[in-house]
Amino acid sequence: MWARDRLRAEKLRGGLVIGRAVIVLEETGSTNDVVAQMAGGDWPEGLCVFAEHQTAARGQHGNKWEAAAQKGLWFSILLRPKIDIAESPRLSEWAAGVIAETIGDATVKLPNDVYIGEHKVAGVLVEMRAQAGAPHVAVVGIGVNVNHVAEDFPEALRERATSLAMIRRVRQDRHLLARKLLQNLDRSYVEKFSVL
Repeated sequence: MWARDRLRAEKLRGGLVIGRAVIVLEETGSTNDVVAQMAGGDWPEGLCVFAEHQTAARGQHGNKWEAAAQKGLWFSILLRPKIDIAESPRLSEWAAGVIAETIGDATVKLPNDVYIGEHKVAGVLVEMRAQAGAPHVAVVGIGVNVNHVAEDFPEALRERATSLAMIRRVRQDRHLLARKLLQNLDRSYVEKFSVL
């Protein structure tokens, strides 16, 4: 992989809420698990943890998410949304909608998948925890297939999964996409869920 394509935290930081703090890990089991562990500390709402490789990434219903190393955007966001815990599906629909809007030519398959045509290109996994006397904690995990080729997917998924590079027939700039996605998530989150 080209060194210039390696994600760098300082290039991704910004925003009113989402992206104020950004960490990029070389490898972890699951960014959702990392953020869930960090939620009890002094980390601000909007913390984003990216991983170049996840060894235990997961999707809805405990399904394994295939996270090819250094090919996609794999990250989780720490949020404290002003919603009841029973409304957590709103977060999945919100995040998937922002991903689809950012990518363009994509549609949301409710509640949490993003498709281009008949092929899945991204997914969202939201995990919420109730907290007594404090805003609930939500961890919003996002996976976007960016620079995969067909061989990066297990054979069983090749007919259903795609990447932006496969659709557009050109390698994508992951930093550019990540920055645009974080900016759009931040703007939309502040409008819909946050009281600054």
